[in-house]
Amino acid sequence: MKATAPKYINIKGKLFDLSQPCVMGIVNVTPDSFFDGSRAQTENEIITRIQTLIDQGTAIIDLGAYSSRPGADDISADEEMARLRTGLELLRRHFPEVPVSIDTFRADVAERCIVDYGADIINDISGGEGDARMFETVARLQVPYVLMHMQGTPQTMQAAPSYTNFIEEVFVYFAKRIDQLRQLGARDIILDPGFGFGKTLSHNYELMAHLQEFSMFDLPLLVGVSRKSMIYRLLDNTPQEALNGSTVLHTVALTKGANILRVHDAREASECIRIVNEIHKHQTACN
Repeated sequence: MKATAPKYINIKGKLFDLSQPCVMGIVNVTPDSFFDGSRAQTENEIITRIQTLIDQGTAIIDLGAYSSRPGADDISADEEMARLRTGLELLRRHFPEVPVSIDTFRADVAERCIVDYGADIINDISGGEGDARMFETVARLQVPYVLMHMQGTPQTMQAAPSYTNFIEEVFVYFAKRIDQLRQLGARDIILDPGFGFGKTLSHNYELMAHLQEFSMFDLPLLVGVSRKSMIYRLLDNTPQEALNGSTVLHTVALTKGANILRVHDAREASECIRIVNEIHKHQTACN
């Protein structure tokens, strides 16, 4: 493990330090997300879910209203916004100091969440491909943007993922999009390799094996592997049984430079961070 260089994102004029890894807790205001433990639809469920995540060490709440599980149903922008509105109103009323990330690929939805409801970060699973206006919107609003790699769409991505040179193609994808965002004036970019999005089981583990190479971009790195199929298909169990596997991969990701863990289970992820930080502290002292 190497010492992590300081990495900051600007959230409403305040610097948010990512040189120490943090937890992004998942709140899905959907009826069909793949892991039922992250779903919250009534006001009481949403408040309870958020409070639990915060109590367990979450630094950023990631609010999603469009299920991105393979084969998920498409919903309209109006329905997505209606679901998000309730969650955002509750977040701002009960947890005004907590940074909020909006998980959406739609530029109009992202802008409304930022401008009308005070959200802080845009988390776009499509890397700007789901809406041609997204990059311009991010640059104009000057908000942190999570740029993710995905091949295809949530409806098609796992049909037959195929690459000529997988790792090289992922890096080229990011290089091109980072350049586009920079040319438009976007500043705070966070990279998400997109585990499980248009990738086979083998691709996912190859990506994890090469995770440290993302340091070439000198940008914060978000890793989202929590309870995903790369775990439960390998271990022949279910999302409900995939917590232990998630913890193993979170630990590996931290040793390879992850700055943000996007998770369903905040306590376990927070403990991973504390343990890896303690090892790193002693490793640094020895050097």
